Amino acid sequence: KSANPQWREQFDFHYFSDRKDILDIEVWRKDNKKHEELLGTCHVDITALPTKQTNCLELPLEKHPGSLLMLIAVAPCTGVSISDLCVCPLGDPNERQQISQRYCIKNSFRDIKDIGFLQVKVLKAVDLMAADFSGKSDPFCVLELGNDMLQTHTVYKNLNPEWNKVFTFPIKDIHDVLEVTVFDEDGDKPPDFLGKVAIPLLSV
Repeated sequence: KSANPQWREQFDFHYFSDRKDILDIEVWRKDNKKHEELLGTCHVDITALPTKQTNCLELPLEKHPGSLLMLIAVAPCTGVSISDLCVCPLGDPNERQQISQRYCIKNSFRDIKDIGFLQVKVLKAVDLMAADFSGKSDPFCVLELGNDMLQTHTVYKNLNPEWNKVFTFPIKDIHDVLEVTVFDEDGDKPPDFLGKVAIPLLSV
């Protein structure tokens, strides 16, 4: 019930130079669980923003009244990576030893915010649900930890896809839950849900 809402939410998006450079933002209103209405959209060209500083932007909503006030910072991405299985980070014994020393008990209070990181190897899926009329699916896998999100490539026309990717996340809260969701790519339409698993970090 507000025309001037304040959210004060922070989100981290991993921006890679080989991806599209536009941040798309939509504002919606909800009357109830069934009715939603689009109040406007705006777009931010990431490449045009100065790096290593916080940019205060007032963005008018396209074709609708109102504007959004946002703080956007483009900074080097630390601790997050996507790689193939054959060039897996932490594969080098010397690197593993350095990591062990970095997170040993005697160094616990050197950097309180540096809790650690999580490395996830997404190998394959088996016997997925067929989402297409052809009896196949176009599956891809999305990994979410806190407000960090990374995803695999899509394997087309396959119910037993192999991704063989390695994902590395910095851990910000040891009580976070890793959520792994499989979707079916459906062209310009929203992807279809094929399944999900949730893994609390404390169970690893």
